[in-house]
Amino acid sequence: MLITVDIGNSHITLGGYEQDELVFVSSMLTTPYRTEDQYAVELWQIMNLYRKDPKDIHGAIISSVVPELNSPMQKAFLKISGIQPLLLGPGLKTGLNILIDNPAQLGSDLVAAAVAAIAKYPLPCVIFDLGTATTVNFIDQKGNFLGGMISAGVGTMLHALTTRTALLPHISLENPSHYIGKNTIHSMQSGLLYGTAAMLDGLATRFAKELHEPPTLIATGGFSELVVQNCASPFHLDKHLLLDGLKLIYEKNTAAQKNLRSKQG
Repeated sequence: MLITVDIGNSHITLGGYEQDELVFVSSMLTTPYRTEDQYAVELWQIMNLYRKDPKDIHGAIISSVVPELNSPMQKAFLKISGIQPLLLGPGLKTGLNILIDNPAQLGSDLVAAAVAAIAKYPLPCVIFDLGTATTVNFIDQKGNFLGGMISAGVGTMLHALTTRTALLPHISLENPSHYIGKNTIHSMQSGLLYGTAAMLDGLATRFAKELHEPPTLIATGGFSELVVQNCASPFHLDKHLLLDGLKLIYEKNTAAQKNLRSKQG
């Protein structure tokens, strides 16, 4: 079994692959300052929850935007499975041609999502990752990573509304039945979800003009399903795009290692 790990700002998402099938997806809160033993216990419990034996893990790969968790998570995997996970970053082959001012600044999560998008969808494409932040990334017809856009995500906007205002309440995120809210909760839900959907539709139109052709639109991330169902534009919903990208990168690098060993032998 291959375990792919996305360490994000809010959650850590794990995907378990057997051959080419994603057999489970699990998540836990991103909690800095936890020890490798604490993460090892939680990983062991997640494997047991899905009736998987940690001894069956033959490989693991990590994408992280929280550097302080990299070492504890790698050591946790080593403890439960004897496997040293790959860490997506300098030294790993991705095959992605990054055409931004400083390619080293591109987050590993964005790299993984781009690799999967190129493999799975017609190009050019635009990837909307709706998480803590809303990130938008552009892949051209030749598979080059052109650049991106970053704005506050749905969760960030909700947190700002409820913590920076005196009278707005904490709410659950679900689509209200009308655009025009008749109470505070419905008005907040409408603004956050329908407003974000309208932003995505407006951006899609502008991107088609800048790219000189309509791109394939891909939505991923924790809030993607809630938002995209309200979009008029033809989005492909792919909640596990990043995990698929990590799998592809792992396979590319392990294949390269096998080829090198065979040549040396």
